[in-house]
Amino acid sequence: MLRVSARAVIFKDDEVLLLYRKRKTDDGYKEYYAIPGGGIETYESVIDCVKRELREECCVDIEVIDYLGKVEEATKQHLIYYAKIKSGTPTLGGEEKKHNSEDNYYEIRYIKVDDLEKYPILDKNKKLIEKAYKMKEKE
Repeated sequence: MLRVSARAVIFKDDEVLLLYRKRKTDDGYKEYYAIPGGGIETYESVIDCVKRELREECCVDIEVIDYLGKVEEATKQHLIYYAKIKSGTPTLGGEEKKHNSEDNYYEIRYIKVDDLEKYPILDKNKKLIEKAYKMKEKE
C-alpha cells in the first residue's frame, strides 16, 4: 500500500529548514536530511496534514504558499509544498522528540541553499528546494 505524506519547504533568508536524521542500522548508522512533514490521516486534507505535521514536528504554524511537486519512492509518495512560518520558532517536537535517542536521532537544522550538494539529501528534494527558493526570490 502506498503511504502518502505532505511536507513543507521553509526558508530563513538563504537557508532551508530540514530535519536531520541519524538512525542505527545493521551496517552502522544511516544519516540524511529530510523535508519536514508526515503521513496524511484518513480524515484530513493534504493542506491540513502539512500544517499539522509542521506544528507537531517543528512547533511552528505555517502558511502554505504553493505546491512544488511530488517525490515517489517504492512504497511512499511525498507531496511537497512551499510554505512560510506564521508563528513559532522551529524546535523539535512530537514523535521525533519523544523517540529521539543516540540510535534514532533527530535534529532541526538550517542548511544554506547554495550548499545542498554537500549533504545527503534526495536529489528530487534538492530540485524542489531550489524551485521553492526561486519562488521566494521573486517575492
